Amino acid sequence: MLVRVQTEPFDAGAELNAFAQGHTDVGAVVSFTGVVRDTNGDLTEMQIEHYPGMTERAIGKIVDEATARWNLADALVIHRHGTLSPGAPIMMVATAAAHRAAAFAAADFLMDYLKSRAPFWKKEITSDSADWVAAKTADEDALNRW
Repeated sequence: MLVRVQTEPFDAGAELNAFAQGHTDVGAVVSFTGVVRDTNGDLTEMQIEHYPGMTERAIGKIVDEATARWNLADALVIHRHGTLSPGAPIMMVATAAAHRAAAFAAADFLMDYLKSRAPFWKKEITSDSADWVAAKTADEDALNRW
């Protein structure tokens, strides 16, 4: 199980290949990569802040929960912070399990957690404003199904 919080870009394909390598005891490897979305076409950049140490521990706890709940063989969470451009990879989740249902469910659970509970603060910068991203009801609803 690996959690990385970093400023550096990552190559999702290379990360997935490295993650999957050597997992001969699983039947499924699932991954998801999130990118910075420019919803209105005017996003200049997104700034992501976090508390080092606290963020990794919080994500690690939820990875441990997912691992126990779905009997994962392995899990990977990468989340970036700092200043990111539209279209840039912001996060990645990968899970490995004996069966695809468990790998998909665990990845979905981890993504819902990262979207609504992980201790990151996001600010969207446009040419005329800088606004903190507020929690969305849909994200809370997605997390509540677990």
